[in-house]
Amino acid sequence: MKAIAVIPGKAGSVHLTDLPEPSLDQVPDGRGVRVKVIRVGLDGTDKEINAAEYGAAPEGENVLVIGHESFGVVTEVGPNVTELAVGDYVVSRVRQARGDSAYDVIDAPDLTTEDTYWEHGISLVHGFLTEQYVEQPRMLIRIPAGLRHVGVLLEPTSVVQKALAVGWETQRRLKVWQPRRAAVLGAGTIGLLATLALRLRGLEVVTFGLAPPPYLNSDLIQALGARYVSTQETPVLDEVDNSGSFDFILEATGFSPLVFEGARALAKNGVIVLSSVTGGSRTTEVPSDKFNLGFVLGNRAMLGTVNANREHFEAGVRDLAMAEAQYAGWLPRLLTHPITGLDNYEQAMAALEAKGAIKVFVEVAPD
Repeated sequence: MKAIAVIPGKAGSVHLTDLPEPSLDQVPDGRGVRVKVIRVGLDGTDKEINAAEYGAAPEGENVLVIGHESFGVVTEVGPNVTELAVGDYVVSRVRQARGDSAYDVIDAPDLTTEDTYWEHGISLVHGFLTEQYVEQPRMLIRIPAGLRHVGVLLEPTSVVQKALAVGWETQRRLKVWQPRRAAVLGAGTIGLLATLALRLRGLEVVTFGLAPPPYLNSDLIQALGARYVSTQETPVLDEVDNSGSFDFILEATGFSPLVFEGARALAKNGVIVLSSVTGGSRTTEVPSDKFNLGFVLGNRAMLGTVNANREHFEAGVRDLAMAEAQYAGWLPRLLTHPITGLDNYEQAMAALEAKGAIKVFVEVAPD
């Protein structure tokens, strides 16, 4: 069967390859689930893996099938599968619990303390830019048929859900916390979905992006009743001087210096959650005494988040459903660059650089 793969460690190696069809027997005890891949989203991770910045092939193989944002339909189940049935739409979790840490044991591999981790399309496990795959039921999240047109957005939505969950969990330290104002740093896919999630929770939201408005991303933010601010026109701390600080901040820029500016925009008792993976070597100057003093005297918190586990995917399904009800037609506008067929892998990778691209996705098979 066809698949889009890279040779990890070799820049620009993305290519079309052929893999053997998976078998239900790959999962023991009659618990296998076969999924036909319908749609796969691409993001900066896929671009960085193709640039040889990271990525690892499965043991004993020299290629890695990329694509970790899946959406498909169940076509076959093993005799001992009761949770799913043929015809169910599903999205697969990304990180697998294969390590020995306590977090792997409780099926929370997103929190693993192991140095080695297994992630579909990223590290040691093939991704979903292929025709079908076999997985165990606990890795699969059922998607209602009414959300199948936006189901490919669930994986990035799960990243936002985890960021909010860890932020709110941290704030339990305060006993009483009633956030009113939030900021989102970054107006890409994660930033847009974070703005949506915070608006669904009733917060006033300011989303910062680089480009001056108007453009599609700023229009989408305003359609949610949030406010868009270009950092080219108004730096984050200038916005704080004009309108006040923030109780919650989610950072999703990929530009690490902005982290420290954003952290200084926190209100007392505020929390900032960092979600960008920055693999470069950029450095910046920080007013460290003032930074430290503000965090200590203001009871502020900063923490990082990566990946997501089952509860975050399931929370994402609820938010996608709420969004379709409250902001009908908003989610499909994120699906800006459809690419038809695995054969068009070069076009798909090029689309990641296209002006105005929010979500590039490959239509692998008809729904």
